[in-house]
Amino acid sequence: MRQDWDQRARKDAFYYIASWRKDWDEVSFWRSGEEDYGRLVARTLERYAFSPEGKMMLELGCGAGRMTRSFARRFHRVIAFDVSVEMLSRARALLSGSENIMWVHGNGTDLASVPSGSVDFVFSYLVLQHLPEESLVHLYIREILRVLSSRSICIFQFNGSAEKNMNWKGRAAWSLADALWGMRLPRASRLIAMFLGLDPEMAGKSWHGACVAAERVAQTVSKSDGIVLELSGAGTPMAWCCARKI
Repeated sequence: MRQDWDQRARKDAFYYIASWRKDWDEVSFWRSGEEDYGRLVARTLERYAFSPEGKMMLELGCGAGRMTRSFARRFHRVIAFDVSVEMLSRARALLSGSENIMWVHGNGTDLASVPSGSVDFVFSYLVLQHLPEESLVHLYIREILRVLSSRSICIFQFNGSAEKNMNWKGRAAWSLADALWGMRLPRASRLIAMFLGLDPEMAGKSWHGACVAAERVAQTVSKSDGIVLELSGAGTPMAWCCARKI
């Protein structure tokens, strides 16, 4: 995962973070992060009377800081995790004036450097959907609940759909590229994708990831001393969970 995301960051960090647009510049990149903060975070926090003022939060999968900038403007302290050194390097450079952000190079499996019960809010978007194994998704959900303080909130997005939004030829092509990636042959995976006219940086399970049923996510939250407050988009690639730590 680390190698793949470092490669994507070197090629086009903005695009591979937010691939719905190819012509990002800094202005539009930051604007999109602010819009998503209002749409995905602020409205939910308002419903539960949660104020970010004076609080510490953790962003799982910060990338080049698209939403980190918005968090840093509102929270007292931001812990920004990412598995890619290249993404973190770009984020640090872009947000060099933000002194309340702690950049953390994650190991791709847990949040071990963060003490239990030490943060007030955790957010993750367009991250868990890229994890190559369902077990990793559940591991991170458990970690998210572990680091939260009592009565605090988390919001995270995951892929809740097992359906493929492509025809059989597309599925076969990506399955071949993903199989080579799974055999630890990332170069061959990219070459096959390129030969088939696909984006080589999207080859492999570190992009397509694993889907997780919403009910299994809810079970993991419950077993991790959490309570599901909201669960939306079940059965779709854009499934969301908002939970509170008991």
